[in-house]
Amino acid sequence: MGEIKKLVQEGKVKHVGLSEASASTIRRAHAVHPITAVQLEWSLWSRDVEEDIIPTCRELSIGIVAYSPLGRGFLSTGPKLLDTLPEDDFRKNLPRFQPENMEKNAAIFERVSEMAARKGCTSSQLALAWVHHQGSDVCPIPGTTKVENLNQNVRALSVELTAEEMVELESYAAMDAVQGDRYHITFLNTWKTPRPLPCHPGKPL
Repeated sequence: MGEIKKLVQEGKVKHVGLSEASASTIRRAHAVHPITAVQLEWSLWSRDVEEDIIPTCRELSIGIVAYSPLGRGFLSTGPKLLDTLPEDDFRKNLPRFQPENMEKNAAIFERVSEMAARKGCTSSQLALAWVHHQGSDVCPIPGTTKVENLNQNVRALSVELTAEEMVELESYAAMDAVQGDRYHITFLNTWKTPRPLPCHPGKPL
């Protein structure tokens, strides 16, 4: 981090961001040089970041860039997504996307879809609207390769959710209701308990 700070001072870098960083890493990095934004996975069915990472970002006034706000496609098409993935798609290796877990998670998609029907929008738009409603410091970045999907995502901005509807949505995908980790446990352990590093302004982090 100290070396990146030098690049900022030299005018070669304007802003510094982190991706998939733990709360402790964010604090240590921010102590060396202000962090502008942190990219993390945040969606209706990936909410572990709400425990300490989101509060840390907000305490330090760091912007939040939420990737995979549509649950890597699950909140768009549900379990049938598995039937459309090519053999080399990395999602096929993720615990949450294993058939036995997807079968159990189907109930989440069904309830989100039912609420979307009541709201007159798609499940994708509802899921994206939920992320938008988390606050003005949150910028969701759904992966989009088709113009049609881009237009659908833009329409999510017009989906209004009351506080009661937010609570209802969150109850559908409570952390203990989602089956399967979002990544393999080895990665999650490294992310949640990073190797301790010294934090001295001006010195490499």
